[in-house]
Amino acid sequence: MIQHLPFLPVLLPMLAGVILLIPPFGNSKTSKRVTSVMLSIVAFIAALALLMKVHADGTQVYAIGDWSAPFGIVLVADPLSTLLVCLATLLGVVCVLYASAGDDEKGSFFHPLVHFLILGVSGAFLTGDAFNLFVFFEVLLIASYALLMHGGDKKNTRAALHYVILNLVGSAVFLIALGVLYGVLGTLNMADMALKVAVLQGDDVYLAKIGGLLLLIVFALKGALLPLHLWLPNTYATAMPVVAALFAIMTKVGIYSMMRVYTLIFGNEAGQLSHMAQSWLWWLAIATIVMGAVGVLASKDLRKLVANLVIVSVGTLVALVAVQTAEASAAAIYYLVHSTLVTAALFILADLIARQRGKVADRITAATPVHQPMLLGVCFLIAAVAVIGMPPLSGFIGKVWLLKATLNAEYTFVFWALYLMVSLAVLIAIAKAGSTVFWHHQGKVAENTRQERVHPAQLIALIILISGAPLMSVFAGPLSEYVIGAASQLHDFNSNINLILSGGL
Repeated sequence: MIQHLPFLPVLLPMLAGVILLIPPFGNSKTSKRVTSVMLSIVAFIAALALLMKVHADGTQVYAIGDWSAPFGIVLVADPLSTLLVCLATLLGVVCVLYASAGDDEKGSFFHPLVHFLILGVSGAFLTGDAFNLFVFFEVLLIASYALLMHGGDKKNTRAALHYVILNLVGSAVFLIALGVLYGVLGTLNMADMALKVAVLQGDDVYLAKIGGLLLLIVFALKGALLPLHLWLPNTYATAMPVVAALFAIMTKVGIYSMMRVYTLIFGNEAGQLSHMAQSWLWWLAIATIVMGAVGVLASKDLRKLVANLVIVSVGTLVALVAVQTAEASAAAIYYLVHSTLVTAALFILADLIARQRGKVADRITAATPVHQPMLLGVCFLIAAVAVIGMPPLSGFIGKVWLLKATLNAEYTFVFWALYLMVSLAVLIAIAKAGSTVFWHHQGKVAENTRQERVHPAQLIALIILISGAPLMSVFAGPLSEYVIGAASQLHDFNSNINLILSGGL
């Protein structure tokens, strides 16, 4: 069983999705919920076991069917990929638990779709093959298409249609990019690609550059990087909040792909194609941060505000990827985990607040007070302090780390000035939203809001997410050591190549 551990984060969600489609688990509401929660916990435990195995014994390479790389399909469980798999499966547990309070009844097949989405996300993090990265992208996208329509209306359908069309175009571009790169390199195994890119000559260099830049377009679309970010605010704001919380991990798949491809394949050892995307990523990241801040300031409801915060986090992460140093990658990994947890928590908080404000819902305007102001107010305060980047929570550590990591970068002064101004804008927007929702009241609490008290399952899910920020601060020491090791492994070209092509032996 131990030798198959790298495959379990892919296998278990797939089995869970299938089990939840068949009787008796697929018929009874209670059995479906209990089974879904238990299977999601099992997947999370398997991911934790894999993380501890990798931390103790180093990177694990799993060759499916015992066909070694570059001829077979391999899964590569290194410190970075296993950490992100743990994050994805934890988010799966939280969202399944939260939806079990009633949101899963608003449409069909919610629970199987969540597990299939986690399957796609986990596979994308673990794969060592570019074509299978495309395959896992499609798995998670197909599941996300259906989840967007869960409990939707006309507005939701319109946003989902835009999302589907853009991602279908992105998938076509992805296939074209893979075709170009395979034609030039004769392989799609990432380690083998990295070796062959370094020795390209003549016209092959330009063809590989075209393929690499096409991949950049695909990852920019998946990660919501400007100008391919326009689908995200409406899509996330109109989706069910629990679905939007789950989608907090999806933009990170695009960011992770950038980190992997433009560090391993087109990194320091890529010859004429070394750091080919760096200049593009810098300016696109800065523009994305600014555009996200404008969206945050202009948002008129909490869910739209959080969706724009996701865009700010995407720009921040891409700026760190553009630096292409181990220190910047370590800061990016820490910030990625922090931003995923806090934005997911804010989406859920927006939903709970909306349920207790009647027709006003989550709009940032004066209305009747929420029925549980202490509970929701304290949770909002913790999430707000974390997302703004104020001490002593994880957002402050991440902000200081990323500023230090970009200190010697090419565009340091531009990035620092804009990022600090954006941080101030986010602080103003969050403070305004919180004070309006919790302090500016019109009328009294309506009696019928008592039935909208936070459900115990929702409360547990919210506490798990909210506790992420203080725990990442309390355990900043060991967590920092881990992400520094993960970043060092990511940038260790020779070690990555030898491990993958030798099958981890």
